[in-house]
Amino acid sequence: MPLSEQEQRLLDEMERNLYRNDADFVAAVSGRGRPNYRSIVLGVLLAVVGIGGLIAGVALQLLVVGIIGFAVMFVGVLLAITPSKRGATAAQAGPAARPATSRGAEHSGFMDRLNERWDRRQDGSD
Repeated sequence: MPLSEQEQRLLDEMERNLYRNDADFVAAVSGRGRPNYRSIVLGVLLAVVGIGGLIAGVALQLLVVGIIGFAVMFVGVLLAITPSKRGATAAQAGPAARPATSRGAEHSGFMDRLNERWDRRQDGSD
């Protein structure tokens, strides 16, 4: 079911206000931050070493070497695909922290308007 013109305008306004007021939240949710290439490269290298250890353990028929190789491979893959929290918080704490504090009153006004609209819709449907 398509949105009406008024609902589409309201949705666009909410989206613009979200991007303007909560840029750090949008960046955290959307995951558009810069990837940490160091952890990706390190994770891929660990995964390759782990695969080598796993193959060596199978070829030599040593269970311990195979298990250690699998564990190293698993840790490498996790390291490569897990986003870095340190890089994301450092990037968000810089410019995004200052505007959020200066626009605190505007943000609460926006939320108050949304709450009022919600209450009006709920009263109208009962």
